[in-house]
Amino acid sequence: MTRAVLSLGSNLGDRIGHLRTVVADLGAGLVAASPVFETAPWGVTDQPDFLNAVVIADDPALDAWGWLRRGQALESASGRVREQRWGPRTLDVDVVQVDGENGPVLSDDPDLLLPHPGTPERATVLLPWLIADPDAVLHGHGPVAGLLEQLGPDGREGVRRRDDLSLVIP
Repeated sequence: MTRAVLSLGSNLGDRIGHLRTVVADLGAGLVAASPVFETAPWGVTDQPDFLNAVVIADDPALDAWGWLRRGQALESASGRVREQRWGPRTLDVDVVQVDGENGPVLSDDPDLLLPHPGTPERATVLLPWLIADPDAVLHGHGPVAGLLEQLGPDGREGVRRRDDLSLVIP
């Protein structure tokens, strides 16, 4: 069995609907879902704000590559077109980290870097992840709470919790 931490983002079309498709796809494998956050874009800043969230899921049939393929299939189903790095997208599903039967899965393959690079500096991932799992640890980097604290208030600027939105529809 593997457990994956997935970071979700959307800034085109039905943003919350795109994020909810991931939760629906995970079904009973969903372990935890963070609140939804709205964040300003970075990298390419001339685009709409993103909705971001983190989900944690189990699936006995998937390895790390399986999680990557599943995320890419969900992106494709949402109509994602990869035209520009850090550009606008209907859905982005990043595999942040994977735990397998024998512990953390690490990868330096350029197509699947695990843990996902940049995570220690991204409040858009760390903040929702910490809420979904207060004891979360990023492999090779330490507790997520400590990483978020290191970012300080400036590192969280522009990350706004949206309590009016939910990934899971009651």
